[in-house]
Amino acid sequence: MSLLGNIIWLIFGGFLSGVGYILGGISTCLTIIGIPFGIATIEIGIASFTPFGRTIKKGPNADSTLVLILNLVWIVIFGWAIALNHLLWGVLLAITIIGLPFAKQHFKLMTLALFPFGRSLE
Repeated sequence: MSLLGNIIWLIFGGFLSGVGYILGGISTCLTIIGIPFGIATIEIGIASFTPFGRTIKKGPNADSTLVLILNLVWIVIFGWAIALNHLLWGVLLAITIIGLPFAKQHFKLMTLALFPFGRSLE
């Protein structure tokens, strides 16, 4: 079932979303300071290609001070806008019964978009 969900997801916007994340991550990597944020954006982009059947896992260093600082900087600069986008699409898709599984994936990606450091979609 997750294969079918991922195929429908890719056809109706998941592919463009993932490509947008990856292109944004590459452009963020152009500066030395932006490299960690660009890598996190690229990882979100790869994860957003196939979100069905995957869960968010905390890494071994998810509670470290450096990860906390990086997540706070991320939220202030990038994360709030990305999370707001996923929240908007999740709410719009949750209006219909057919859109509920896709809304759930947007809410999952919203969590990952807020706190990308120390977490991954596996």
